[in-house]
Amino acid sequence: MKHNTIAHTVVGLSLLNNLLAVEELNESIVTASRVQESLLDSSYSVTLLNADDILEKSLRTLPESLRAAAGVVVQKTTHGHGSPFIRGFTGRQNLLMVDGVRMNNSTYRSGPIQYWNTLDSNAVSRMELVRGPSSVLYGSDSLGGTLNVLSKRSGFEDESGWFSGGNLYYKYDTNSGSQVGRVEQRFGVGGKWGASLGLSVKDFGDIRDSNLGRMKRTGYEEQSFDMKFEYALSASSQLTLAHQYLNQDDVWRWHSTKFNQGWIHDDHVTQAGTLDARVYDQERSLTYLRIDGEGSHRFLREWETTFSYQKSQDSERRDGRFGVTDVDTFGLTFQGRGDVGNGEVVWGLDYYHDEVSSGANEPRRRPVADGSSYDTLGVFAQYKWNVSDKLELSTGLRGSHFRAKWDRVFNRTTGVDESGDGNWSNLALSARANYMFSERNHLFGGISQGFRAPNLEDLTGSNVSNSSDEVVGSSSVDAEDVLSFELGMKHESDVFRVTSSVFYTAISNPITRVEDNTGPISLVRIMNGEDGYLYGAELEGEYLISDQWKLSANLTWQDGKQDSLDEVGGVVTSDTIRRLSPLAGSATLRWTHPNEKIWVEGSVLAASTQDNLGAGDLRDDERVPSNGTPGYLIGSVRAGWQARENVLLTLGLENLTDEDYRVHGSGVNETGFNAVMGVKFSW
Repeated sequence: MKHNTIAHTVVGLSLLNNLLAVEELNESIVTASRVQESLLDSSYSVTLLNADDILEKSLRTLPESLRAAAGVVVQKTTHGHGSPFIRGFTGRQNLLMVDGVRMNNSTYRSGPIQYWNTLDSNAVSRMELVRGPSSVLYGSDSLGGTLNVLSKRSGFEDESGWFSGGNLYYKYDTNSGSQVGRVEQRFGVGGKWGASLGLSVKDFGDIRDSNLGRMKRTGYEEQSFDMKFEYALSASSQLTLAHQYLNQDDVWRWHSTKFNQGWIHDDHVTQAGTLDARVYDQERSLTYLRIDGEGSHRFLREWETTFSYQKSQDSERRDGRFGVTDVDTFGLTFQGRGDVGNGEVVWGLDYYHDEVSSGANEPRRRPVADGSSYDTLGVFAQYKWNVSDKLELSTGLRGSHFRAKWDRVFNRTTGVDESGDGNWSNLALSARANYMFSERNHLFGGISQGFRAPNLEDLTGSNVSNSSDEVVGSSSVDAEDVLSFELGMKHESDVFRVTSSVFYTAISNPITRVEDNTGPISLVRIMNGEDGYLYGAELEGEYLISDQWKLSANLTWQDGKQDSLDEVGGVVTSDTIRRLSPLAGSATLRWTHPNEKIWVEGSVLAASTQDNLGAGDLRDDERVPSNGTPGYLIGSVRAGWQARENVLLTLGLENLTDEDYRVHGSGVNETGFNAVMGVKFSW
């Protein structure tokens, strides 16, 4: 493997918007180390977003909520999908969790995926994004990063006596005529129990771009429901029962179809689509029961156990092809926390079991093998050692075991279904540190391993890539691994916070796609590839200029190479990793009236031209233009007015200059000028 050094150092500030008071800068996090700690004390690079960010900025989907986070570029194959690239990794190479429950299952396909958009962003209380691998604490798939989505709750602990209240949201945008409505209700008895309910209905219309005009078949419909019941079993223990459901209908993969006539932007050109139709439907639900409490032993001061059940259905219709996959996932997790010596330990186990059925109009086109199962078992521990008043070390270990079985996978050589199985084990380590130069200045970093065991799609899948490539799995695929090194600085004062970091990630045994022309039919085969590496730099922060003015911004840069085969049995060459983020950043200046009833902010979102392309980018010519994806500079203005104590009005004027632009790797252009009007009524 070739090892390059960091070639650029980037300067910027961060996205942690809408924090109106300095005391909010010390908001704690839980995702990075599974315990609460301040951002300054964390040895990870973390971005926080809360419900106010999503509401006030009219962030449409959960993936789009991350579009201005450092180290992230949000690829959208189509308007109804979204797949964040976190430090160069996307899809199933990043881990998505909801209230600590894994969302990733064994049927996630490779490349940018649509599954992150099966969570209603309006049901989110806050999101905690950890950049970099964290497989020791969270297991398989966490190569680029881990996002833990925390859903809304009743807050009954902070109430007294009977309480009730709710919200009604409505939002309309002029570009597509889209309408979003949500109603929420919470009630209960303070200190004893509480319940919260939410219902969202969304009708997204076809979006318009100043170059392409109205992009037909980019609209879709979505409905979702969520509930949560919390009950205080005692003064030190609590029961939580939660349920979420979301359904999306007729999400067209626009770039593959004849509705895409191609895009010409100066000397940057994409090709037109060829299919009459390529349509996805998605349905997902999550139910979990959690009990948590405090223990009497020093080694077990806190504990929680969770039983979860998830059900998902994913189907695709396209010219001459139909496939559907149903997955039932059962989960059991336990976590304990206690004191050992001059530090604390977090330890636990997690187990998930997938039951999978799959069908298609032809056996060879089943998305994954029918009659499959997949088991994941992990045991982990992390010890935080207070070496001195200034230095804290964290060391972690996870042992994992995976087992896959399948009854019916179509063998394209023999023309009959076959059964099979496989199992894999992994041992992951991490060592991180946080050194306090002073109360306000910390040095952080460390070494973290990440891994991803092959899933059923790797082993038995049959899908389509780049609109026409037939992609098939291989039962001989092994796990992929990364080893990441990170070093950064954090500063936090009453008016200023900044985080800078550089990282280098070595990639081993990556699961990739390679052209296979050795048989009677040319295919793209899923197999383990050659080694590679990624590196980059990120800075983010915010500056409270005065009680009324605040500046927030971020900047990201990254690069990487991958040794790869041009075809099975072919030549190994070194190539740029696909869909790398260009130099990109954002900045927001916000003014708040002294009475805090009115706020106005202006923001810019910018990216340079990405012409550092890999061979895979060049082949993906319906999404990636010739000569690379052109850069852009987008300006927007947003405002909010608390017209009454229970009425909030918001207005956003997005893409003020009606720029024609596309996020690198996406299959659809972003919207042109758009006015977004919203109202929130509370009771």
